Amino acid sequence: MRRHKERTRAKIRGVFAVIGIISWLALCWIGAYYVMQTSGWKPSPLVEHLAGAALGFLIFGLTVGLMARVLNKRNFDLFQSILDALRQIASGDFQVEIKLPEPWDDRNHFNHLVRGINDMAADLGRMEIMRQEFISNVSHEIQSPLTSISGFAQALKDDSLPPDQRKRYLDIIEQESIRLSRLSDNMLRLASLDSEHHPFHPRTFRLDRQLQQAMLSLEPLWSAKNQEIGMDAEPLEVEADDDLLRQVWTNLLHNAVKFTPEGGAISIKLRSRGSDAVVEVENSGAGIPADSLPFIFDRFYKVDPSRTRKGGGSGLGLSISRKIMQMHGGSISAASEEGAVTVMTAVLPLHRPE
Repeated sequence: MRRHKERTRAKIRGVFAVIGIISWLALCWIGAYYVMQTSGWKPSPLVEHLAGAALGFLIFGLTVGLMARVLNKRNFDLFQSILDALRQIASGDFQVEIKLPEPWDDRNHFNHLVRGINDMAADLGRMEIMRQEFISNVSHEIQSPLTSISGFAQALKDDSLPPDQRKRYLDIIEQESIRLSRLSDNMLRLASLDSEHHPFHPRTFRLDRQLQQAMLSLEPLWSAKNQEIGMDAEPLEVEADDDLLRQVWTNLLHNAVKFTPEGGAISIKLRSRGSDAVVEVENSGAGIPADSLPFIFDRFYKVDPSRTRKGGGSGLGLSISRKIMQMHGGSISAASEEGAVTVMTAVLPLHRPE
């Protein structure tokens, strides 16, 4: 059907092209006739007819040649712009935008090429900005614990330090080393997930039991802060990678415990919705500012950098969780009322999509 429509359009364009050429020839011959009439030359009818026909073809040839020259010059300029833009991109300069020819002609492949190059340059520019921000963030995150380790190691060289202060410095060095190791692990995990070659081993298991295990594994944390934690889970079986999903629930619950104040409340809900499982992790506390909500899943983003650094976070946990959910064909989102509650919602297909 589509091929038939294309053939029909091609035939219509061909008919209009023939009509246009014939019309242009007629105009050239009319112009030649008036030139002969105004020239004052009065040859025999046969010579006049032949001269008029020759002059008409001459005018036709000159106008066609002139149009072809103009079009070729325009195409040459456009082609040169394309080559210059590609050279800029190859040299690492992505601030490239080739002016699209006007009017737009959908049949001109150069126009589509120009639009494709502009889109490619814009995408590469965004990727370069992300790369620079990533390097800057990694450098900052690594520099902070290294500075602490170096500073306190230097302080330990003082033999006059009392034992309790020496122990406190050693504890700080140990904590910063653990933080540095955790950052390294998260970066390697995220790089592996981004590579699309990360091991993925789906199997069928009870999601409600996995959530319960994740909750119990963090009991020392929420018990130490006297937090109330409750779970309302519908028995559900899912087909997913057990280890990867366990990382998601650990990240969400760990954040909930960390940002819930002493004596606060955390709740976990699991419900089926059509062909999906919906997990909600809600916690009381300060909430997330509205202007920060769109960015909390970005790498290294921290709503409160000082508080997150104190808690040992790197700003990668939610990015890893989102990547894992995407690998399963699911999604993760956040909603928050500042000063009240925060709800993290993960939607997971019950069966692995093809």
